[in-house]
Amino acid sequence: MACLLENVTNSIWHAFSSLSTDKSGSVIKSRLKVLTANIGTLLDLYGVEKGLEHYRSTSSLNFQHYKYYLQKEVFASLPDTFTLPGLRQFESRIDEVCWLICKKNFILRNNPILPDQCVYSLFRVFCLLAELVPNPKQKDVFQVVMHTSEVALVASQLVTSLGSEWNESNFDAISHNTNGFRFSTMLTVLESKYLSGVEQDVLVEAVTDLCHTFVDDVIKKGCLLKRGYLLPTMREYWFVLQPMQLVYYKTQEERDQCGVISLDPHCWVDTTSCRILLHTNERCFELAAYDHRSRLQWLSALQLAISQSGGSLGYQRQLALRRRQKREDDIEERRRRTSLMQDMGAQLQAEKMARVAAELQAQEIKEEQEKQIEQLGALLEEETRAKRDEEIVRNLQARVLREEWEKREELEQLQEEQRILLEQEREKRKEFEEKQREKESQLQEAHQRLRELEEERQKLDMELHKIKDRMFAADVQTNCKTNPQVKVRRTMSFMPSTRDNRPLQ
Repeated sequence: MACLLENVTNSIWHAFSSLSTDKSGSVIKSRLKVLTANIGTLLDLYGVEKGLEHYRSTSSLNFQHYKYYLQKEVFASLPDTFTLPGLRQFESRIDEVCWLICKKNFILRNNPILPDQCVYSLFRVFCLLAELVPNPKQKDVFQVVMHTSEVALVASQLVTSLGSEWNESNFDAISHNTNGFRFSTMLTVLESKYLSGVEQDVLVEAVTDLCHTFVDDVIKKGCLLKRGYLLPTMREYWFVLQPMQLVYYKTQEERDQCGVISLDPHCWVDTTSCRILLHTNERCFELAAYDHRSRLQWLSALQLAISQSGGSLGYQRQLALRRRQKREDDIEERRRRTSLMQDMGAQLQAEKMARVAAELQAQEIKEEQEKQIEQLGALLEEETRAKRDEEIVRNLQARVLREEWEKREELEQLQEEQRILLEQEREKRKEFEEKQREKESQLQEAHQRLRELEEERQKLDMELHKIKDRMFAADVQTNCKTNPQVKVRRTMSFMPSTRDNRPLQ
């Protein structure tokens, strides 16, 4: 499942990095088989390391390829129904296996102060709060670093739990040129600056509490009185509060567990004058603190635990993600402000240059204006003289203008008369044109009638000739019958002359 892999990615990277024989960021597959087999065994998966031989054609893998193989071949086989305590249990086992592989890189150091148990606890805290980021010096190589603010948070809580006062300015002086710490660097800073001279028992207790706070999501620990279920008496127990449960023990050593109160979003907390009432699905638990301040602290802690009991992500992981998101937002805001400041600087520089140019231009304009004022003085005198001359000319022009107006009125009167005459002429022309068009129409009609008469005359002439021919033939025939001895010479029939057949023009 993707959530579990993301939670243990940093610890797996430490084990992966410790298996690398060079600084190339790659590990040969034979070394990775052991780590893969151990992880698979913890997850009740066997034989998951066998697929490494056929995964990619190279003999070694970088961390990105190895993580992809774990996601597809190992963690993808797990169900998505694990509860938060189950996830914590798997994370603890995987962190322990990875620590066994990489602890030699951190245990063997000069002048150690922290015992191995505390180093492992800090390792788990580091893997929880650190980030996997690309190595800027090598391509395709990653590194796990904890942000400076997260290191300051861990160091401040550790120093405060040891009874010392946290000096933020001192830590800023150490980390002002650093954006993040690797685990070995964080160990060196803690041991050299904050943990020297502390008793080992106190140191173990402080680091253990720190690990419980961050890794196990322990919200609060302390003594409370609890009313019994069968015997209604108040007995003292040591309570450990987590988002999913409230566990109580007989003693502070947390060895003899007496019971577990399961918490979910349906639970709620009520309070009386001196008691805390915890309502769950099972029953109502009655708790009591020794003072009013403790009662308020436990009441607030219980409400926080109930509100965080419904998620699949740990409380401290959620806080870390929020802080990480806030840092990214702050970086983006600073980047935006820097860009805005650069733009404003460029704009101010441009405005400054524009102001200098405007001042130079204003100086030039001022000098030009002074010259123009001198010229205007001379021109004013000339203009005064010209005004006097202009007054004389204006009087002459006024007289000429009056004469022109009189002539213009006469001209306008003549133009009006010409316009009237022209309109009359146009009317006459229109009448003439209409009469001309009527005469042309009548002439065309006469020509048409003449042609019709000519055609009719020609038809009548033809009929007349035909009648004459028939009459001549009849006369010849009659003569032959009356005087057969006389030979009559038949002449050609009469045809109309060419002149009579000419078409009318």
